[in-house]
Amino acid sequence: MPAPTPFPVEQLQLDLVASMEEIRADWQRLEALPRNSLHQAYDWCHAWHQAHQNPLLLVRGRIADRTIMILPLEAVRESGATIARFIATRFNNFNSGLLDEDFRFLDAEALEIIKSRLIALLKAKVDLLALGTVPLIWRDVAHPFNGLYAIADANHTFQLPLLGSFEQTLAQVNAKRRRKKFRVQERRLQEKGGYDYVIAETSEQKAALLDIFFEQKAARFRLHGLPDVFQPAEKKAFFRNLTKVCTQGVNTPLELHAIRLKGEYCSGIAAIAGLSRKGDHVICQFGSIDDRLVPDASPGELLFWLMIERACEQGAAIFDFGIGDQPYKRSWCTQETVTHELLLPVTLRGRLMVYLLTAKNRAKGVIKRNPVLYGWVQRLRAGRQASQFTASTEKD
Repeated sequence: MPAPTPFPVEQLQLDLVASMEEIRADWQRLEALPRNSLHQAYDWCHAWHQAHQNPLLLVRGRIADRTIMILPLEAVRESGATIARFIATRFNNFNSGLLDEDFRFLDAEALEIIKSRLIALLKAKVDLLALGTVPLIWRDVAHPFNGLYAIADANHTFQLPLLGSFEQTLAQVNAKRRRKKFRVQERRLQEKGGYDYVIAETSEQKAALLDIFFEQKAARFRLHGLPDVFQPAEKKAFFRNLTKVCTQGVNTPLELHAIRLKGEYCSGIAAIAGLSRKGDHVICQFGSIDDRLVPDASPGELLFWLMIERACEQGAAIFDFGIGDQPYKRSWCTQETVTHELLLPVTLRGRLMVYLLTAKNRAKGVIKRNPVLYGWVQRLRAGRQASQFTASTEKD
């Protein structure tokens, strides 16, 4: 294999663009490229910005009149510093930025030039550039910014390759045992009156399923003494905005799937999942179950079977279970991806934040490896969130 050709960085011009609409055409051209994450898509970022209204920092890179890079960032405050992060990073499973096919290999000299230009561009705006949840290598291609200072994320992502047919896909994960579990789940549901596998199509169906998901997730968090990450109104608004985006073929920012019961639990929703798709990459954004309904039938597991089967039929190549290490993900997935936070300090405060973020990440890893300590921290966070919610309600 020939050595990669260095990128002509001396020709690259960087600027900040005032609005998303101003660069919409270039944005959507770049987002369509297979290498770029669906989380940097225009509709995804616009839905988040509508709900949160954080200051935008849209970094555009051009060679002559051609846009070859967009970093869709927003300015957020953390620990007394202003940080430029990818829009919606908190709910993104995989970030790439928006990069043209020609924007690939950066040697050490080219990376230093881009770093100095980014610092000059952002110095009056932020203390630190933090590109979070970035795989250093994705689908055998290295990210051009992988030479930045990188912190490995404590939470990994998990994927199941889809191998042409559902049968071939199942063969990766003990097909015999999977089929047996599926038959047991179906039999138990049929004994209760049966079920329908539903995909929300109308705006009313999407809104109804999303509301049920929020209720199911809140109940689940309360049961386990965990903070509800979906509780803030702006987070709910973000997902509601996504359901209003028109799908384009198989591509969709958010599609809601569910197991709806018949018979004894008529119309009860036993399990819900939200999927996104771009090209051949399907990502599960969230999922929930109703513990009161047919728990012995494992409706959540059944829903994943049906969604993966459908993804195979529709020609997808990856079913991505997203961030977070859970037993059900490991039972399905044959790939584990480590993502990184790529850091570029812009000011002295930013350099101090690099040390702080590094220390926090190490502490997070220690906590996650200790179930007792992890549970205590989560209960503490849940209690703090409940207090804040009560206070805000009383103010209202």
